[in-house]
Amino acid sequence: MKLIALLFCASFSLQSFAKDVFPDGTPVPDWFRQNEEVNMKSLGKAFNITDFGVVNDSTVLQTQAIQTVIDKAHSEGGGVIVIPKGTFLCSSLFFKPGTHLHLEQGAVLKGSDDISDFPIVKTRVEGQTLNYFAALINADQVDGFTISGKGTINGNGLRYWKSFWLRRKVNPDCTNMDELRPRLVYISNCKDVQLSGVRLINSPFWTTHIYKCENVKMLNVYIYSPEKPVKAPSTDAVDIDACTNVHIKGCYMSVNDDAVALKGGKGPLANKDENNGANKNIIIEDCTYGFCHSALTFGSESIHCRNIVLRRCQINNAKRLLWLKMRPDTPQNYEYVLVEDIKGDASSFLYIKPWTQFFDLKGQKEMPISYSSHVTMRNIKLDCDVLFDVRNSDQYEMTDFTLENLDIQAKKNGKIHTDYISNFTLKNVKVNGEKEY
Repeated sequence: MKLIALLFCASFSLQSFAKDVFPDGTPVPDWFRQNEEVNMKSLGKAFNITDFGVVNDSTVLQTQAIQTVIDKAHSEGGGVIVIPKGTFLCSSLFFKPGTHLHLEQGAVLKGSDDISDFPIVKTRVEGQTLNYFAALINADQVDGFTISGKGTINGNGLRYWKSFWLRRKVNPDCTNMDELRPRLVYISNCKDVQLSGVRLINSPFWTTHIYKCENVKMLNVYIYSPEKPVKAPSTDAVDIDACTNVHIKGCYMSVNDDAVALKGGKGPLANKDENNGANKNIIIEDCTYGFCHSALTFGSESIHCRNIVLRRCQINNAKRLLWLKMRPDTPQNYEYVLVEDIKGDASSFLYIKPWTQFFDLKGQKEMPISYSSHVTMRNIKLDCDVLFDVRNSDQYEMTDFTLENLDIQAKKNGKIHTDYISNFTLKNVKVNGEKEY
């Protein structure tokens, strides 16, 4: 009997895996089910920074001393840069092939709050490739790069946030690019990346920016920046920019902007720029959200996103569950999206409207048409203010949406405009205790 039971369980497990497909029907690779946190002992020699003259002092800038340890590890064939218990102040660090970052329990890498400490480099910000400030942690073309441990990377962002809001009072139209701030972590042109266990807090700007990477895992990472008493502007938890195969699992995200935002480029000719690209095969699962502007956002700089999954998550105090930013100056195609098995609360369940902030056709006479299709939201129990926070527009076309098995408490508006979307399927949609659709 035990053998039969084991065979049945194995068969059921295999069947479950076989049914695990992306929204377009293609199988989810086994890579998405291999979720062990990296063991730093398997990554090579450990280089403890305090063994090389770096001291535990939160007031002395030690960027060059820490960078020297990274360079030494690289020159010796690679290894793990270990940050021991203590607080170490620095600005931009650049990791090189074969090197990794590990923060022990009680370790803090603290970012400088003086922007002049950060070098200007060619980088990627807001859908553009340009000269801007390097992040605190940088890894470009470092395949296999890992950030691990139970320590903290603290962006020390308060001074930057205050400066941003002061500038906004003087110039309400000032952009993120006008207020000079570094990101916390920027990883670009890498394969087989893992961030696990660490705390990423108080970023001056975007917290984690992943650009043109493949096979990126974020496991059990804690990401936080405050919504009050001083709002931390544009501190997105994770910005995924022209990437393939990204898995975010077991993370906590609470930031004063979007939690997970899909980027990729902007402008009327964005799809012709080789620096831009699509996001494909993204799974966010088993995560918990605190305050954020949206649990999952498409845009505002995005051209093509396909096979995007958000599932088995707890949403607490989000402004939006799913936000499709339809940018009228950029050709966009958001397709094959699945949001399922969600509980919690958000101001808006589904939010789709033209995104016109800093609109720029760059001399083009006609606005491009954008598309969103094959979007499914199912098995969701959510308290919200507005269920269907969607604006109809001739700037975009929406087709093949499905809302299924929804239990929604809508305080202000539970109406769904079925004529806004072509081929709109509604199954077992319960609003305020009554089956409405």
